Amino acid sequence: MINNIDNDEKELEAIRLIDQAETLADRGKGKEAIQIYEKAASIYLDLGSYLKLDELYIRIAQIISRFKNNIQAVYRLKSIIRKTEELKLNEVSAKLLIQLGNVSFNMHDWETAGESWQKASDYFYETDPEEYINLSSILLLKAGQAFERSKIKKDEGKRLILKAVMKIHKFDELYELEEKGALNLLSSGEFEDSAKKFSDIASYFRKALDDLDNFIDEEESKDTYLNVKARFIHFVAEYQTVTALCLRASENRAYNERIKQLGNESLDLFKESISMLKSYLFPISSEFDQEIILRTTFDTMLIAIIQAMLGTHELNPIEYLLGNLEKNKALVKKLKESPYYKITERIEKVGIIEVLETLSKTHLGHFEMIKNTLISYFK
Repeated sequence: MINNIDNDEKELEAIRLIDQAETLADRGKGKEAIQIYEKAASIYLDLGSYLKLDELYIRIAQIISRFKNNIQAVYRLKSIIRKTEELKLNEVSAKLLIQLGNVSFNMHDWETAGESWQKASDYFYETDPEEYINLSSILLLKAGQAFERSKIKKDEGKRLILKAVMKIHKFDELYELEEKGALNLLSSGEFEDSAKKFSDIASYFRKALDDLDNFIDEEESKDTYLNVKARFIHFVAEYQTVTALCLRASENRAYNERIKQLGNESLDLFKESISMLKSYLFPISSEFDQEIILRTTFDTMLIAIIQAMLGTHELNPIEYLLGNLEKNKALVKKLKESPYYKITERIEKVGIIEVLETLSKTHLGHFEMIKNTLISYFK
C-alpha cells in the first residue's frame, strides 16, 4: 500500500515536471525544457513506465531538432539514444535515430545520417517485421541515398538502395535461398529444375523493376533512380540468360524456342541497361565510378556471349557501347581499359571458342557460379 502511494506521488511529480517543461518550451527555452523533461523521464524510468518514456524522449528530440546549433543537437540526441539503447527500447531508439539522421543530413554529415537511418531501419524491422516493413525499407533507401553522397560510403549506399527495393518486395531473404537452391540443382546436373528457379529469381527482379516508379521519385533522385533501374534491368537479363544456359545444358531440343525467346529478351534488356548507364556516364569528364564502368562493359560482353549462344550476330556490341561517346574521350578510354571490354573485343575478332580460356580466368559476377557450365557448352 505504501509503495503504491509512493509511486502515485512520483507520477504526480513527473506530470508536474512535464507541465513545467512544456511552459519553458513554449517560451523558447529549449535547453531548460530538456533538462526538466529528462528529470521526468528519470522518474518514469524508475517506475518502469516505458510507454511514457517513449513519448517523453520523442518530445525531447522534437525540441532538440529546433536547436540552431546543429552540433549541440547531434550531441544531445546521441546521448539520449545511448540511454534508450541500453534499455533495449528499440522502437524509441529508432524514432530518435530518425531525428538524428534528419539533423545530420541537414549538416551534410552523410555518414552519420546514413548510419542513423540504417540503424533505425534495423530497429523497426526487429520490433515488428510485418508492421514496419514499409518504414524499414524507406529508411534503408534514405540511408543508401545519404551514403551515395559520401566518398567513403558510396558503394555501401548503392548496396543499401538495392536491398531497400528488394526488402519492400519481400524477396531480399528469399532471393538468397532461391539462388542457393538453384545452384545446388545445377551442380547436381538437374538443369531443368535449376532453370525454373533461376527464372523465378528473374521474375522477382522484374516485379521490383515494374514497381520502381512507386518507390523512388525519378525527378527528386534522378541518378539514384537511373542506377537502380539499370541494375534491376541487368539482374532480370542476367538471370534470364542463366535460365537459357541451364536449358541449353539440358540438351532437350524441346526448349529451343524458349532459349531463343529468353536470349532475345535478355539482349534487349542489356541494351537498355547499357544505354541508361551511358547517359549517366557521358556528362562526367573524370573520376568515373569504376563499378559502373565494369557493369556497362560486363553487359556488353554478355551481349557477345548471348549472340554466340544463339548463333546470331545482329548487333556489334562494341559499336553499340561506344556509339555517340566520341566527344568524351576520357570515358571511351576508361571503357576500353575494362577487362570485359577486351574480352568482348576478342570475341568479335576471333569468336567465343578462342576466348574460353580467358573467360575461365576472369571473374564473371553471377556467371561465376555457372562458369564451368557456360564454358563446357561452347566447347
